[in-house]
Amino acid sequence: MNLFQLFHRTDINEGVAECRETEHAVLLDVRTREEYREGHIPGSVNIPLDALDDAEKNISDKETPIFVYCHSGGRSAHAKHYLNQMGYHAVTNIGGIMSYRGQVERG
Repeated sequence: MNLFQLFHRTDINEGVAECRETEHAVLLDVRTREEYREGHIPGSVNIPLDALDDAEKNISDKETPIFVYCHSGGRSAHAKHYLNQMGYHAVTNIGGIMSYRGQVERG
């Protein structure tokens, strides 16, 4: 990690927009199932951080662009690292839903 990456703040709103403009992209929420039910970004897929070993069941192509978020950005940073180790090449951590200004779905 270089100095720029250390202080670079991710904007989830820009990340969601980029995801929606990227062909075949997956918006991945790595919060718990309970957190996801309480409110998530429309169109997102929920695979909790502790279940990422199952990612291949939902995202079989390792070249699929994945935009990952969580509550504040910590778990999504871990998820990006883990997904990269699993062989996914196009993973972007877009931060935490706490900063999201769009509508959320419940349920």
